[in-house]
Amino acid sequence: MAAENQDGTNQADQQFAIQRVYIKDLSFESPNTPAIFTQPWKPKMHVEMNTESVSLEQNDYEVVLSLTVTVKGEEDKTAFLVEVKQAGVFAIAGFDPQKMGHMLGSFCPNILFPFAREVVSDLVSKGGFPQLLLAPVNFEALYAQQLQAESGQQNPATH
Repeated sequence: MAAENQDGTNQADQQFAIQRVYIKDLSFESPNTPAIFTQPWKPKMHVEMNTESVSLEQNDYEVVLSLTVTVKGEEDKTAFLVEVKQAGVFAIAGFDPQKMGHMLGSFCPNILFPFAREVVSDLVSKGGFPQLLLAPVNFEALYAQQLQAESGQQNPATH
């Protein structure tokens, strides 16, 4: 007999596979070079992150992790700006809607992040700047916050 999840779905029917991982969009800008190289290096970094997913064919989904990293130097001048849209196609089947939301909103972005992190690091180094390693991201916590924010918007009386 196949094991069942707490929600009654059959674990044997659940399927997950990475079909493809790729860069969907990429940009590196360094508007204040070469002058920025002559200034003391005291960077201030700002990172923006977003995920989105779309259903493709039968059980295939594209998940896109978008990262925008802006680093400013002295006098608040932009040293560089990196934008990466790291994408993947995932075959996902047999999950109830709540678990599917978790797969697309947390599990898949967690797989994509190391690829995006490497792209950012490579671009920054090739742009002539010190290596930049983005800190790990807890997509599980971010997804939980998103769910909490959405439930708060739907029922404002629960505050």
